[in-house]
Amino acid sequence: MRRLLISAAVAALLAVPGLAAAAPPPAAVQAPAPGLSAADQTLIDKGAAEVLAKTGVPSASIAVVKDGRIAYVHAYGQGRLDPATPANPAMRYGIGSISKQFAATAILMLAEDGKLRLDDPVGKYVPNLTDGDRITIRQVLSHTSGYRDYWPQDYVMEEMLHPTTPQHILDKWARIPLDFQPGDQWQYSNTGYTIAGLIVEKVSGKPYMAFVRERMFAPLGMTSATEDDTKPLSATDARGYMRYALGPLHPAPKEGAGWLYAMGGLAMTAEDLARWDLGQLQQRLMKPDSYAQQFAEVKLNNGKGSGYGLGVSVKDFNGKREIEHGGEISGFLSENRVYPDQGAAIVVLTSADFGGAQNAIANRIEAVLFPSADKGQPAQTAVARALFDDLRAGHIDRARFTPNANAYFSDEALKDFASSIGALGEPTGFVQRSSTLRGGMTSEVYRVTYPSRTLTIIMRAYPDGKVEQFLVQPAD
Repeated sequence: MRRLLISAAVAALLAVPGLAAAAPPPAAVQAPAPGLSAADQTLIDKGAAEVLAKTGVPSASIAVVKDGRIAYVHAYGQGRLDPATPANPAMRYGIGSISKQFAATAILMLAEDGKLRLDDPVGKYVPNLTDGDRITIRQVLSHTSGYRDYWPQDYVMEEMLHPTTPQHILDKWARIPLDFQPGDQWQYSNTGYTIAGLIVEKVSGKPYMAFVRERMFAPLGMTSATEDDTKPLSATDARGYMRYALGPLHPAPKEGAGWLYAMGGLAMTAEDLARWDLGQLQQRLMKPDSYAQQFAEVKLNNGKGSGYGLGVSVKDFNGKREIEHGGEISGFLSENRVYPDQGAAIVVLTSADFGGAQNAIANRIEAVLFPSADKGQPAQTAVARALFDDLRAGHIDRARFTPNANAYFSDEALKDFASSIGALGEPTGFVQRSSTLRGGMTSEVYRVTYPSRTLTIIMRAYPDGKVEQFLVQPAD
């Protein structure tokens, strides 16, 4: 399943008093590790507990890499509700689509072995695919192939409760007309990773999981890592939960065998996923050129960036390279962020497929790892901060806004901005999270942190600097 993008409005509803669950008791904390102070650990613990309480997500397990080492591993909440079982770091969680970078790595390893090329047509290895003679392996790994996604929904459909095969998935979704011409667009597609898994099996002569265990898990010491495709996790692992709207929690249904496969079928502890991240930081499994290809943004046919490499999103976090991917399967949401130039990484695994706790906790950890990220701001961040400060005071410089934005910022709107965000006081952090293009404008997202909450700003501006949109919303 693709990464769940939960709106700020829904996140805000989950935080309404009376709807939030009681703060979960934290699991035992490991001794402070070099590189992450006890005070930093306390900040992370406090933030994670707050997020779980606000969202109602039962549990989270985290791992933090700092200065090229695993600096902190911790678990929060209840890993299982019936019987009540406190979460602990040894519990495994499904990591969903974070699994895709493992599949992409398998392909890159086979390319290093001289057994395939990234620009080979997929039809060379998997027959009878739509346009298989011109769609490349690189395009299926970068979601630019045009093959229709077989699981765009954020829930488990009736068909998915029953076992399937890669053949069935491809018959139904990869042998129909393409959604777009190869390379013209970026559109997330789990179907491409079913094709990738079959290519790994065809070229290596081994079952997909056997290849991953031998070439990745074993060399990195990922002893907990397993597959979450053909059977549920064990009774000693985390249980996944779901809810309808704001109702009670229910055990999430398990996908039928075969649906997750290479696109989302791995499970492990947060610490083992951090070992994977360390392997990337230290380039332990592949040659530097292979990692460079995986982490390079794939360009579309028109030359524009896709924001995606091979199995990973490629981002800029306030001037820092960020290699990121989220994951969602039934009952689990996860987030993995790697900062190659800082020797750092953040892993957050949660046991619910609602609430967005994985991103909210990762944001809290990010603020601890990079506390000065909002100092010495780039010019555009400084512009956004100045606009925000004006709104906190209840006024704006209307010459900086378009007619549409000036109409939006009515006297009533300015009054509401001042009374709501002005009352929060001075922010403790103001960081740009992303910058993309949309509708002829720059589209920038900022995270504004306070001691007790976090806000998101979505700002859009034309090339002449005129601001068309400046929305402020709750982030968690």
